[in-house]
Amino acid sequence: MNATLYEVGSRSPRPDDAPQPGRHVTMLTEGTYPHVHGGVSTWCDQLVRGMPEVRFNVIALTGSGREPVTWDLPANVYAQSSVPMWGPQPGRRTAGLRGRERRRFVDTYERFLLSMLDPQSCTDFGTELYALAALAREGRLSAALRTETALRSLMWIWTLPHVATRAAEPTVHDALTATDLLEHALRPLAVRIPRDSVAHAVSNGLACLPALAAKEFDEVPFLLTEHGIYLRERYLGYRRDAQRWPVKALMLGFYRQLTIESYRAADLVTPCNKYNTRWEERGGTPPEKIRTVYNGVDVQLFPHAEQEPDDPTLSWAGRIDPIKDLETLIRAYALCRAEVPNLRLRLFGGVPAGGEAYKTRCEKLAASLGVTDGLSWEGRIDDVARAYAAGSIVMLSSISEGFPFSLIEAMSCGRSTVSTDVGGVREAVGDTGLVVPPREPEAMAKATLELLKGGWEKRAELGSRARQRVIDQFTLRRSVDGFRTIYRELDGADRQAQETQESREEWTLQLRGPWRAPLAADGGGW
Repeated sequence: MNATLYEVGSRSPRPDDAPQPGRHVTMLTEGTYPHVHGGVSTWCDQLVRGMPEVRFNVIALTGSGREPVTWDLPANVYAQSSVPMWGPQPGRRTAGLRGRERRRFVDTYERFLLSMLDPQSCTDFGTELYALAALAREGRLSAALRTETALRSLMWIWTLPHVATRAAEPTVHDALTATDLLEHALRPLAVRIPRDSVAHAVSNGLACLPALAAKEFDEVPFLLTEHGIYLRERYLGYRRDAQRWPVKALMLGFYRQLTIESYRAADLVTPCNKYNTRWEERGGTPPEKIRTVYNGVDVQLFPHAEQEPDDPTLSWAGRIDPIKDLETLIRAYALCRAEVPNLRLRLFGGVPAGGEAYKTRCEKLAASLGVTDGLSWEGRIDDVARAYAAGSIVMLSSISEGFPFSLIEAMSCGRSTVSTDVGGVREAVGDTGLVVPPREPEAMAKATLELLKGGWEKRAELGSRARQRVIDQFTLRRSVDGFRTIYRELDGADRQAQETQESREEWTLQLRGPWRAPLAADGGGW
């Protein structure tokens, strides 16, 4: 096989696009690129645009499948499709399992449930997952999961004497809820990935399901990139959900086992910071399979913002989401304003679908603290560098992050920062900003006041060091080149190039006479 990455100009498959020799990249996303802006989506777009020589097939897990594409996809994205997680039930609805097939499915499903609810059992999550994947590829898994037989199996496993959920007395309503959630979560198993591609899941969790199936059945190389810690964010999310404990236990068990299996099966795991490696190694990833590739920014797009605003201003940029913990930021702002009355807080970012209630909650909090007059919701801004330049200090208040773009972008703009100690924040900031514990508005306010009262000279000095740190360690070119090397490695191109070079060197050693040097210089005419 001629394992080379190559480019085409179309954005969707055409009848004459017959498979060619070599590999390309299938990028698997969940709730991000190309339907949402910011964060991981920015990283995806940078990666695709940074490698115009590589063909990309983007498969996005979405809600309904009707979400608009909000990015202008470059020409090397030859195909883009969405997988609706909450659309109509996929597959053949009337093709029920009978006889031996039905008994085999029930046995598989019960072992699958037990592997999630009783991890100490001898059942293997991966083995049962791939058996279910085979059914999903035939279009029969969704219907099988929604049968009364499957419902009875769940109730039985839930109430086994040694399973913790027994004490919660699960109900049929719990079983219906859990079955619905699990059926939707397993839908990506039916997605087919081209055999001649490298499967690149840009998060753990559901985006890994097509890659796991492709590696198991088609030997497709599997690359897993982690920005935030997917499993940690699922635990944080389920704390707020209204489902009863049996439902949460099943779904968190599913995400836990899926995370571990993804770590095990991936050919390479590429965290965007060193912090993530602790989770990955604890999840069973061999250290030799982990390779950190930091996020990067184009420092020309985020130039040094020399001038501070006339009034002292705190700036924040991101999406309006509970994981960004704007409530802590608003509380810290209220504490700061008690000492700096003309202090402003400007919040830049859009509200994702379903996030309206959280924004309303934040607005009510600001009103209750009496700071509404100094706080402004600026909405989404195309030139994000202006958002950072609008602040004397750039804030980050998240309770979970990977290696946040908003932080290194602000640093590239030469702004001093106050940020929470989550994910790779300390790795990014170094000694160029202040880092405080998450969910502690008093600590955030104290650090902010230290920078405000320290004068613009101190902030400018920190900002200059921050920009230099980005130039030295976190440029876009460094990040893209790291993944270009990894793609070629998984593709086999580097190995083949090395073998070709070795054969050339052996051949040129046999040459004698005055023609040896020019022939050796140009590769012997090969």
